Amino acid sequence: MVEYTSTGAVPKLKDQVITIVSWIPSGTVVSYGQVALIAGMPRAARQVGWLLGHMAETVNIPWWRVINNSGRISIKNSDFTLLDQKVRLENEGIKVSNDCTLNIEKYRFRPNKSFYKRFQLPTTYITYLITRYQL
Repeated sequence: MVEYTSTGAVPKLKDQVITIVSWIPSGTVVSYGQVALIAGMPRAARQVGWLLGHMAETVNIPWWRVINNSGRISIKNSDFTLLDQKVRLENEGIKVSNDCTLNIEKYRFRPNKSFYKRFQLPTTYITYLITRYQL
């Protein structure tokens, strides 16, 4: 598991966020907190949001598949709007309300054990993640 330190966690988190978000299948979403958990940094949801907000226009990843845990689009980026994210999600078959909310549990990406193993997470932590995101 990654430990947060001022010397190396942010660059490592950035690399992990890129990898995790790249593997989110079309038609599914994850929360910022879910990305942070998969990265092994359970309290880094805001950092994930900040990183995505600063990478959206420069890194080719499906950033629009990451929303807040209540199912609300909450992008904070000068190049993209809530409407941009809404349209991208709808183009993947995700139903988004006019108020930019969606049923996150219906569309949530629920990775299997092999997905989590890519991040060299401890088995007990993987079990926790699988249990947490069961239907």
